[in-house]
Amino acid sequence: MARREITEINAGAMADIAFLLLIFFLVTTTMDTDIGILRQLPPPVPDDMEKPPEVKERNVYEVLVNSNDRLLVENEPMDIRDLKEGAKEFYTNPNNRSDLPEMRWVTRSLCVENITQLKNVIAQGGGERDDLKEKLKRWEDKLSAVELIGEYRELPTSALISLQNDRGTSYNMYIAVQNELSAAVNELRNSLSQEKFGVPYSELNPLDADDKPKILAVRAVYPQRISEAEPKDIGGN
Repeated sequence: MARREITEINAGAMADIAFLLLIFFLVTTTMDTDIGILRQLPPPVPDDMEKPPEVKERNVYEVLVNSNDRLLVENEPMDIRDLKEGAKEFYTNPNNRSDLPEMRWVTRSLCVENITQLKNVIAQGGGERDDLKEKLKRWEDKLSAVELIGEYRELPTSALISLQNDRGTSYNMYIAVQNELSAAVNELRNSLSQEKFGVPYSELNPLDADDKPKILAVRAVYPQRISEAEPKDIGGN
């Protein structure tokens, strides 16, 4: 009986098919994208930079989270469910408490006075100083805010929420604290925008020419100032 010859497989064609399939899956497969919390960290401090002025204790809302996921706010234990309201009170100080930021009124006359003074200084030879131009821009933005929403109480420029986590803080607790602090600012902004413009801040469109000045005005009243320090060993007590 004659022996049957075995047909060889064309390995070159198989390699081409495998390569085409690989390209197909690379092109069509969607990759999961990690989503984090948007925070812009400050740039490194130059060695020759002058020491900044000391910040008043009342202008810092200190939030600590230890390795057991417990909150210590202003040196007092706090339930996370109360953190949002505490942050809102820090931003507004409605009862003029001496341990919270000292608010000041931003009026049209105050804005015009500062704008006029800065323009005179710039015209007299200070036109090259960027700090003067920045101050002028800030006061012009405040004037725009006053013209849109009326006079408002302003948070001191040095006032901020200082967040410090322990290296052992759980990720869930870290996110929960961030959410509560952000929610405090968002609720204040939504309430102000609803009162002045009849629509929540979250529904204002930054690409809309009419909405953009409204957004800037609301942010002038309630800036989001959350300073997050590098995690350290706070402990678990």
